[in-house]
Amino acid sequence: MKKSKENKNTFEKIYDIVRKIPAGKVATYGQIAHLLGNPRLSRVVGYAMHSCLYDDVPCHRVVNRFGQFAKSFEEVQRGMLEGEGVVVGEEDCVDLKKYIWNS
Repeated sequence: MKKSKENKNTFEKIYDIVRKIPAGKVATYGQIAHLLGNPRLSRVVGYAMHSCLYDDVPCHRVVNRFGQFAKSFEEVQRGMLEGEGVVVGEEDCVDLKKYIWNS
């Protein structure tokens, strides 16, 4: 049974937003927190990405404010993004001006 929007916990709301990020684009933790209505929740977004157990949530499309990957997920994240056509720069960063998702 689907939960109503009002009954979803914060992680579930985060996952709903992340599911909307299209292939070949990225979003930042802060951007997702802002879309939740609370820009101070960027760490919570990070915890949600680290804890995600759903195959349909493209966690690899979420990067930090500098376009960098999660250290514990770096190689997998890089490979998945490159597979979607995202070019990773020399400093292991995604060019946010080029690949940011305009939600």
